[in-house]
Amino acid sequence: MTATLTPEAGTAAPRKGWITDWHPDDESFWQSTGRKTAKRNLIWSVLAEHLGFSVWTMFSIITPFLAASGFDFSVSQLFWLTAVPNLVGAFLRIPYTAAVALFGGRNWTIISAVLLVIPTGLLAYCVTNPGTPYWMFVLAGVTAGFGGGNFASSMANISYFYPERHRGSALGVNAAGGNIGVAAVQFFGPLVIGVGILGASQGTNATTGKAFYLHNVPLLWLVLAVFAAFMAWRAMDNLAVARTPLREQLPALAKSHTWIMSVLYIGTFGSFIGYSFAFPLVIKLAFPEFNAIWIAALGPLVGSLVRPIGGWFADRLAGAPITSGAFIMMGVGAMGAIWGINAGSFALFFGSFMVLFIMSGVANGSTYRSIPAIFQAEAAAKAGGKASPEDVLKAKKITAAALGWISAIGAFGGFLINQGFRIANETTGSVVPAMWAFVGAYAFFLILNWWCYQRTVLVGKAPSLAYAKV
Repeated sequence: MTATLTPEAGTAAPRKGWITDWHPDDESFWQSTGRKTAKRNLIWSVLAEHLGFSVWTMFSIITPFLAASGFDFSVSQLFWLTAVPNLVGAFLRIPYTAAVALFGGRNWTIISAVLLVIPTGLLAYCVTNPGTPYWMFVLAGVTAGFGGGNFASSMANISYFYPERHRGSALGVNAAGGNIGVAAVQFFGPLVIGVGILGASQGTNATTGKAFYLHNVPLLWLVLAVFAAFMAWRAMDNLAVARTPLREQLPALAKSHTWIMSVLYIGTFGSFIGYSFAFPLVIKLAFPEFNAIWIAALGPLVGSLVRPIGGWFADRLAGAPITSGAFIMMGVGAMGAIWGINAGSFALFFGSFMVLFIMSGVANGSTYRSIPAIFQAEAAAKAGGKASPEDVLKAKKITAAALGWISAIGAFGGFLINQGFRIANETTGSVVPAMWAFVGAYAFFLILNWWCYQRTVLVGKAPSLAYAKV
């Protein structure tokens, strides 16, 4: 089902899956045809990515209930169950990005949505069988990593649909819609767990005395994944311009800014996804008397909702200064959480974590806006100030490839955060040492961002992109 769009006619031919002419920077084409097509693809891309995030983080809402379900796993093992999907999802973001260029955005969205059936089905089996060994849960966590790859392919795909002036906002909306999948599973998961529609319960809540049904969570998202695959088949398009041979994607790895932004993204998205995975378990460890675990969903929710705001401000003010401000506030939030734990104040602890989620969301939007701006600035600089259309297209292809690598490496930050919590709890019985380590990391990220993208001194000895206002 596809379209062949021409900028001259501004109309769509019979649709069979591929758009062969796509010129979003042509204003007449954008207004007559491009905007409507881009919006339609954005909507269904958001849905598929949203469900991917939900499946990716399912274990965050399942692990607090496993002990009451009769599974005798240690706290260390539970942290591994939240870390394994994070690790696998980070690795998968690299091939998922390349898959868009090889197979087409629509085609890969269908495939990636169908793949979510595997972890949801496997987890449903694990929780409904009391004798399920730990390694089976780990295997389910490995396949849950499929959901983590969806972000990279979705962002790479959508980056081609929008003109430069709207790309930051579009990527922000796409990312936010996906990120909200974390909040969705953490908020609706506890609700559906309490509904006995199908199958036997896995245990009883010690506080409420009500039975819970863990299998409801993976089964619900299994059905939704099938729906997303169907809608991607029905309503999305492949862009011929996005077809990029692997040899044309590899130059992104030779760009120093690909690696610099990857490190910064560890601090922004790595923080968001790491805290999203760990927050329910951290609450249970630091404040065991607190039972309203659904409240953990508020963190990923606010972090997701403010991501487009970060992209919007970055479109207008440049991304680097917003990212720096966010790192400062994230350091403050981490210290506030430490103070809350030491003082036994859940309100201070929770409020500080909300600062962490909000600022990581803002920084996610600002860093993702900076990435295309950086490569466009480099292309313009090499062309003597103004890049040709060919240079712009090449920069877009480099950007799409770089987005995948950056999102993959950034996602490893989430794994590091979960491992930091695990190691700190094992060695000291508290997560506080891990939080102090995160404060130090935010100071490092702040200095790196300033040095590369805001510094106006020593530029003769070490180049800076501050002049480009990225």
